[in-house]
Amino acid sequence: MITLALTGSIGMGKSTVAAMFAEAGIPTFDADEVVRRLQGPGGLLVPLIEARFPNTTRDGAVDRDALSLAVLGDRDELAALEALVHPAVHHERTRFIVEHGDSPALLFDIPLLFETGGDEAFDQVIVVSAPPALQRERVLARPGMTEEKFAQILARQLPDEEKRERADFVVDTSGTLDETRAQVHNILTCLGLPTGV
Repeated sequence: MITLALTGSIGMGKSTVAAMFAEAGIPTFDADEVVRRLQGPGGLLVPLIEARFPNTTRDGAVDRDALSLAVLGDRDELAALEALVHPAVHHERTRFIVEHGDSPALLFDIPLLFETGGDEAFDQVIVVSAPPALQRERVLARPGMTEEKFAQILARQLPDEEKRERADFVVDTSGTLDETRAQVHNILTCLGLPTGV
């Protein structure tokens, strides 16, 4: 089994690329989606986060805006949150691997892969990239996003150029969807994996 890590800075098109790998039949683990589920209604992390960060949950789920305000820009608070989230995500990832033990490859969509030193755990690292102007346009179009919030997120992420240098493969999402899909197809072919076509 080949383990693939998919990463890239905010607004680069990771979700789109991950969906293309999934369409090709590669089981995909989305760390952000798992976190949303764990912090959603009845989620395992909800009581733990409320205990550590009072008034950041509402109606049995984490209020992501309130939690963001509580931790963004504060290294110690962010570390405290990560100490709750990372073990829970690791548990879910282990369960995913066991469930798909007979697959030729697994893809793990991990936004902060390099930042957390997780890249060593994978056979191949794929970085999703786009020009800074396009990234900015995509991110600022998101509901509730501000210049300040965008700047804080970028400050936590390794620069795109460094990610590209450390990647085994780079997917450039500045073109059409068909051009992006062709790059995914080429990676799968290069690795000797089914392309789903």
